[in-house]
Amino acid sequence: MEKSAPTRQQRPRLSRDRVLEAAVAVADAGGIGGLTIRSLAQELGVKPMSVYYHVANKEEILDGIVDYVFSQIDLPSADGDWRTEMRKRAESARQVLRRHSWAIGLMESRTSPGPATLRHHNAVLGTLRAAGFSVEKTAHAYALLDSYIYGFAIQEASLPFEGPDSVAQVSEAIMERFATGEYPHMVEIATEYTNKGGYDFGNEFEFGLTLILDGLARA
Repeated sequence: MEKSAPTRQQRPRLSRDRVLEAAVAVADAGGIGGLTIRSLAQELGVKPMSVYYHVANKEEILDGIVDYVFSQIDLPSADGDWRTEMRKRAESARQVLRRHSWAIGLMESRTSPGPATLRHHNAVLGTLRAAGFSVEKTAHAYALLDSYIYGFAIQEASLPFEGPDSVAQVSEAIMERFATGEYPHMVEIATEYTNKGGYDFGNEFEFGLTLILDGLARA
């Protein structure tokens, strides 16, 4: 009996979730500016019109991938110690935004938040309220924490070095400008702290977060 020709391996069936996962992959690889219907279709291996069966437009895609990012952040629990829960949430958010730095400027920009986004906000607010914060102090605390987390994420993503191994290398060229003696405090910080070896800017996150949590506890 003649054997039939092997069938071509089928691609996974296209779905809204698969479209959004591909959109995240495109944004991770080339930034949010590189995310278009055409680049998304190319990532999926389909024609651009096929994408529109699952998402109406780019705005819906942006809503979806922001919600995806929120879904990756650990939710705090109102049953736990509020400081521990806020720290867990802050550290998780920082790690997620390191993987998806394109999302930093979009996290609070969407006017049609998805379910993961709403669950996230509700859990943070609920944890603070359960800890005894008034409604007003809860709003203050949430604004302060998010300003710090997002601000740190922006600064960390913008640095010209990554990790302790590259700090000295990058700073050498900058240090050449200090030879005039006009910037003694910058020389002091560089020689006595950042360039001594093992410095990691990421460690500053823990220092700042502790100060904020201590301040909120006192308030």
